[in-house]
Amino acid sequence: MPTLAYPGVYIEEIPSGVRPIEAASTSTPAFVGLAEMGPAEATRVTNWTEFQRSYGSFIIDSKLAESVLQFFSNGGRQCYIVRVIRPDAPEGSPAVASVTVNNRAATPVTGLTFSARSAGAWGNSLLLQIEDGTLDPRNEFRVSVRRPADPAVVPANVNDITPLEVFDNLSVDPAAPNYAVTVLARDSAFITVQVLKANTSVQNGVHRGGFGPILPLGSLVSFQISLDGDGLQAVTLPAAAGATTATPADVATAIQAAVRALTRKKGSTDPAAFTGFTCAVDTVSGQSRLVLQSGTSSATSSVRIAPATADDATGQLRLGPGNGGQSEDGTAVRRPALADVLQVGDAAVAAPVTSITPGSDGTAAITETTFSGAFSQLDTLTDVSLLAVPGEGTPAMMSLGLAYCANRPVQDMFYIGEMAFDDVTPDEAAAFRSKLTVANSYGALYFPWVQAPDPAGKSQQPILLPPSGYIAGLYARIDASRGVWKAPAGTEASLNGVVGLAAELSDVQHGNLNPLGVDVIRRFPGSGVVAFGARTVTSDPGWRYVPVRRTAIMLRVSIYQGIQFAVFEPNDEPLWAAIRLNVGAFMQTFFLKGAFQGQTPDQAYFVKCDSEINPQASIDAGVVYILVGFAPLYPAEFVVIQIEQLAGQGSS
Repeated sequence: MPTLAYPGVYIEEIPSGVRPIEAASTSTPAFVGLAEMGPAEATRVTNWTEFQRSYGSFIIDSKLAESVLQFFSNGGRQCYIVRVIRPDAPEGSPAVASVTVNNRAATPVTGLTFSARSAGAWGNSLLLQIEDGTLDPRNEFRVSVRRPADPAVVPANVNDITPLEVFDNLSVDPAAPNYAVTVLARDSAFITVQVLKANTSVQNGVHRGGFGPILPLGSLVSFQISLDGDGLQAVTLPAAAGATTATPADVATAIQAAVRALTRKKGSTDPAAFTGFTCAVDTVSGQSRLVLQSGTSSATSSVRIAPATADDATGQLRLGPGNGGQSEDGTAVRRPALADVLQVGDAAVAAPVTSITPGSDGTAAITETTFSGAFSQLDTLTDVSLLAVPGEGTPAMMSLGLAYCANRPVQDMFYIGEMAFDDVTPDEAAAFRSKLTVANSYGALYFPWVQAPDPAGKSQQPILLPPSGYIAGLYARIDASRGVWKAPAGTEASLNGVVGLAAELSDVQHGNLNPLGVDVIRRFPGSGVVAFGARTVTSDPGWRYVPVRRTAIMLRVSIYQGIQFAVFEPNDEPLWAAIRLNVGAFMQTFFLKGAFQGQTPDQAYFVKCDSEINPQASIDAGVVYILVGFAPLYPAEFVVIQIEQLAGQGSS
């Protein structure tokens, strides 16, 4: 309420009391499996190219990549990837590929270690090129990351391979914003770098001028210099340095004397930077240049040149960055040695390489619990609604997946199960179903595997692929076009990219599997290969159908997330009314979309939050109860056509 101090009209904005509840995501799966490379933590990808960049391509002992590709090909928009890494073992543990190189000191020491971003043999094929940086070539470096299409064939000229990544102007100074360790850890998808503790080499800071000073200087005898970060000071040379008879050596001697005569500006600056300062003439291939060097050899040692405000000699002397001059600081020698090509994990141990660690995928055995152990990566994610472990079709694996989905705190995930590739008969499918130790409504079982062109291009004939990636994409497509309450099955539920099946079932064989909760993938003329089952594996008739369970999950999660505003509000009728208003508006939205049975809202759903279900005992305990009910839509699984023959009808 505004303070009413003067006669007039007061305008005040008040809340409406309506807090719209957004529908939770229903079609974001998490795929768990072995990958060529990539992080172990759950990571979201939004397209196939992004998956390839982070996790590599197809590998022999996993169907993860193929399934993710088919997910996007069938309508999926985004998914999470949980890379499973073989467990550590006394023999054959996974290893990260790395290469350690010298620094650039006059007496080189082991300086930096470049490592693959994640464990695996994939890192052994990474090629690094180390060059000077572009902006500050005397203090910074550039690293280019390449990988040949065939790791066994490295071209003679590494530049024939297009770089995957290029990081320029990297520093070895931990305080710099372009510190190599920080930049690569943040931005590189392939490598990291570590500056080793032994890499403490320092040198005298130096500034090398450009070649070809122009003499005589005449009256242009001034410039500014800063030693070891002490601050710019004016240097004015004697008139003799500008005479027509002065040589570069004479000018160098004059500069050395003038700088040594300066007094430090900061108490922290080592006086030796000035008293030990030198200036000499360096001649390369007949061309001379001035070399100005600080008198200290330390991490802070440096020489910086800037133009003077009057009688500026920097152009004539070819000093300063604008005239071809380059400064090299005391820590510049800590940069990695120059290298045309370094093969991470597989480089020959010869200068500048000091050691390598080959990358390895490990040889430890993988079991169902290895995959289920990776489920914990999803514990903190709230936008994942589906779960699949492509290619791991065992009863134990599916039982673990069903248990995980049902035991999540909000029960917000649904498991897409599958059988083994060699389960091809109805009897094998029935036997698989009977071996499930967990059979709840939080998952569905699909049979059989499908045939598709080999995405890796290694086989000229179609290969068998697990159905879970296709089905997850189908769920996403149906959810987007029809809604989660529509069964992801039927003639419109085609599986894109499928050319055949591991087993073709008859209607009778299908009929024997349907009551068991086995969702059969069939082929029909005019429709192609389609998902033709929509049952969960539960024996509870109330949760028999996939769309019923997934609709309930969507409603539960949406309401859970949408009424967080109620926490710590006064537990009385105004709060109950607000809850009824917001939840009721949410349910009404889905009623209008046709998500529930019933011709009226009263027939379709109800929201109850009042004193009847919230007695004083509940209020005293700080608990508010909300009762939400809905009439789910059940799919028309069996369509019965009755045909009656009319006899004895006379013609008119």
